[in-house]
Amino acid sequence: MKLWIAQGLGAGRAPVAPGTFGSVVGVGWFFLLLSSHSWIWFVIGNIAAFALSVWLCGEGEKILQKRDPGSVVLDEIAAMPLCFTVWMLAAATPRDWPGFFARYWPGTLIVFALFRLFDVWKPWPVRQSQALPGGWGVTIDDTLAAVYVNVVMGAGLIFLGVLSR
Repeated sequence: MKLWIAQGLGAGRAPVAPGTFGSVVGVGWFFLLLSSHSWIWFVIGNIAAFALSVWLCGEGEKILQKRDPGSVVLDEIAAMPLCFTVWMLAAATPRDWPGFFARYWPGTLIVFALFRLFDVWKPWPVRQSQALPGGWGVTIDDTLAAVYVNVVMGAGLIFLGVLSR
């Protein structure tokens, strides 16, 4: 059961690009968090997902006897909602959350693509964070990739005038 959850309820067993499939599940997790219509539950859900990812990704490493196995994608799932944080702070209030995807679908695709780019590219200190022990190394690198997404999205929102300079 632990491995199945760490593998994103099976998404990580995709024969190609398991991280991308895990990220798609992460968009679903983001949608579920949006359904709360509450910043408090959004934050609690993200903290719980992070903690669960650290624990279960570490367990997945032990079960598979491999460091950061590709099939373990709970880290992508947990990080994906974090990628939207700056954008949500700038452009959406909880009352806007029900129509978030319909209204902002192009931006959602951009966020998704940026996350995959930074997760694969692993700029400093993303790659270095993988040296942390167990599930910490598996989860922190995706969390840092989400930080990069927020920096790029924040800069884009400033450029477009959505965020004040």
